Amino acid sequence: MKFNIPIWLIVIGGIGQIFTALIYPYIRHRVFDWYNDVKQLKPLNQEIAKTYGRYIQGLNFSFGLIAILIPSYLKEQSPLAIALTGLIAAYWVGKVATQIAYYPMYEIPKKQIFKIGGYFMNGLFILFTLVYSLLTIHNCIGFFNHN
Repeated sequence: MKFNIPIWLIVIGGIGQIFTALIYPYIRHRVFDWYNDVKQLKPLNQEIAKTYGRYIQGLNFSFGLIAILIPSYLKEQSPLAIALTGLIAAYWVGKVATQIAYYPMYEIPKKQIFKIGGYFMNGLFILFTLVYSLLTIHNCIGFFNHN
């Protein structure tokens, strides 16, 4: 099984990940009213929730920056490329699985822009999952065929 993931697709994925990092505060504030919900927590739990939010935002931004700045290294079939693309793939697979398993139970505002935005964001998450999963497979196949 031989396939090639084009550099431009990796870069598009990187741009999308940076977009998700930049749009994340708006979504938390305008769509989920997250800040008002967090205010109901104890102070330490407020800080923990905010910290996890920053982790998510930072990871999305960092993964995007890596994809934009060094996309060819993500497909070089080295142990490090396997590890990094595997990590990013697991992150996005987990995000999509969580989205499918838990998010349909909750109410999201019915405004058309939020509905369209939800489809767009889910499409991005699926794109990231596919790109990094395929990169991981590509890297594993190449590495184990050469060793």
